[in-house]
Amino acid sequence: MEKRRGDMAAEQMADDDGPGERPDDRELRPAGGTPHLAPRPLDAIDRDILRILQTDGRASIRSVADRVHVSRANAYARINRLIDDGVIRGFTARVDHERAGQGASAYITLKIVQNSWRTVREKLQALPGAAHIALVSGDFDVLLLVHTPDNRTLRELVLTRLQSIPEVLSTRTLLVFEETDLNRRLPADEP
Repeated sequence: MEKRRGDMAAEQMADDDGPGERPDDRELRPAGGTPHLAPRPLDAIDRDILRILQTDGRASIRSVADRVHVSRANAYARINRLIDDGVIRGFTARVDHERAGQGASAYITLKIVQNSWRTVREKLQALPGAAHIALVSGDFDVLLLVHTPDNRTLRELVLTRLQSIPEVLSTRTLLVFEETDLNRRLPADEP
């Protein structure tokens, strides 16, 4: 299994590879993109498990099972299914970027050459401090969130690194003065 499951499994789960792929899994392939599994409906227990793990990604299987009133084996199988189905994409820590030495943050909008998204995405992923990249509609094509140690490093990133990418036609930098992490969770009444 991949490391994403192994991280949680090493300390919290039994040595079980889970149910594996089911014959009814259908892959969707966006044009030129990587395959995606078709969405699966989540029941109330799945949604409760997701809410627990969104609040505390380090919650033990025993704790999750107790809180959603299922056996540990059932909780383990459900979490593995949510991972295998791509509903859970991984487990991370929420970081205070300023306290971690990344005191300058900015959203950068980019206009790019038509049909160059895949090339630009690869180059943006390699940028130091790149935190989020989105292909969007509207007045610009790409929205990039970056965290850097200071404004000088941010300036270098924009003026030297980004603007030297041949497919980038223009950029606009929006400095972030203050952030609030909403840590949105699934609503309780979502089907």
